[in-house]
Amino acid sequence: MLFQELLKSVEVHAADGPQNTVLTGITYDSRKVEPGFLFVAVQGFKHDGAEYIPQAVEKGAVAVVAQKAVTVPPNVAWALVADSRQALALMSASFYGNPSTNMRMVGVTGTNGKTTTTNLIASVLDEAGRKTGLVGTIHNRIGARKLVVSHTTPESTDLQELLHEMATEQVSDCVMEVSSHALALHRVDGCEFDTAVFTNLTQDHLDFHPDMQSYLEAKQALFRKLAEPGAKRGKCAVVNADDAYAGSIIEAAAGVEVYTYGIKTSADVRAEDIDVSARGVSFTVTGKWGRCPLDLRITGLFNVYNTLAAFTACAAMGIPVEVIKKALEGMPGVPGRFELVDAGQDFAVIVDYAHTPDGLENVLKTAREITTGKLITVFGCGGDRDRTKRPLMGRIAAGYSDYMLVTSDNPRTEAPLDIIRDIEKGLEPVAENNSYTVEPDRRRAIQLAVRMAQKGDVVVIAGKGHEDYQIIGTQKYPFDDRSEAAAALGALQA
Repeated sequence: MLFQELLKSVEVHAADGPQNTVLTGITYDSRKVEPGFLFVAVQGFKHDGAEYIPQAVEKGAVAVVAQKAVTVPPNVAWALVADSRQALALMSASFYGNPSTNMRMVGVTGTNGKTTTTNLIASVLDEAGRKTGLVGTIHNRIGARKLVVSHTTPESTDLQELLHEMATEQVSDCVMEVSSHALALHRVDGCEFDTAVFTNLTQDHLDFHPDMQSYLEAKQALFRKLAEPGAKRGKCAVVNADDAYAGSIIEAAAGVEVYTYGIKTSADVRAEDIDVSARGVSFTVTGKWGRCPLDLRITGLFNVYNTLAAFTACAAMGIPVEVIKKALEGMPGVPGRFELVDAGQDFAVIVDYAHTPDGLENVLKTAREITTGKLITVFGCGGDRDRTKRPLMGRIAAGYSDYMLVTSDNPRTEAPLDIIRDIEKGLEPVAENNSYTVEPDRRRAIQLAVRMAQKGDVVVIAGKGHEDYQIIGTQKYPFDDRSEAAAALGALQA
């Protein structure tokens, strides 16, 4: 594609050099530049991409886009734009042929439940005979082929390249987790969504968003995209009516069809006769598409909400209720989401990704309901992230647990004991004497919890879920809560 053609997708403030240069690729990472590439200098949080323009040119970049004046050789084309990150997204979509317009795009956003909801929707689409793409936290998928991930929502160039690959392989539907970071950083600009799903909004990412209003506005952006000028018709929004922010999301989706779901309030789709057990949950879906009893292999009230979101989205897309029912009831669960680690022991061990106050409360509330003995919780909080949620999570854990082991999550560049002290601020007012132990070594904490458990108890290991690593300093080390729990159970039985 010619550089001058690609520039038509963005607002250009100034440009010079050979604008009819042919481009063979596009990147924001100077290390990935190859001869014939366009290099987009993105302003990062720690580094300014403009600093790497000389390196990019040396490696063969024939064009540069930046948001401030640049100096390049006369044979290199350049352009200045207001926001190079947004320009990267729009130009990437154009470079790869706007692949999102060639498939049905379903975006799922919210603080909690994105991974489970996207996997449930993808499972229904698979059952309906559609070739499905999935973009998410655990893995990306094209049909049956799984791909590794680095972000919940990939950087815009990587995302458009992935969507292009999906379109090339005849994917008909793509289901994507859409994080607030991705929305705020324009990673999904250039994507045309057909269905947007809102799960909930609770405190998280306040290390990135200045406040909850900014966090909400990032989420609203996905729903505003549905009604952008020139967008195709037949779009819809699916909104959790029980969430306090439902009205704000519906307002952002003005002009498109809105379907609501819930348990407590009036909604288009509701759940009745809910029965939660350790092995699953059953309930009846009622509302716009009639009555449909479901007996699921996933459990917890929070998964009733996730299932309602998936049911509503799929029914709104025209998939028959009987197909939806078969897919949802056949779903074995999502890795690291209320996942049982079973080695034949007479107590339950559950691993869950819960790393927000609301997520932790949802998991512990369910665990409390299914235990006939004590609830033992192993948890910590991530380093270099929102510090204000640490005492909140401590207070929640103390409110539901009989005993807690407060440990490290991904401490990153913070000292683990400093993070734990923040958590203890929430424990001190509510925790009884001797109701928790501080053990910074996560492996040791899991071992202690398993050794402590008796018949009928439930051990919840929260925070990392499907992750198979622990970030200490700036390094990733192999670590999987599920494997560690299985090893501790094996040692106990031996």
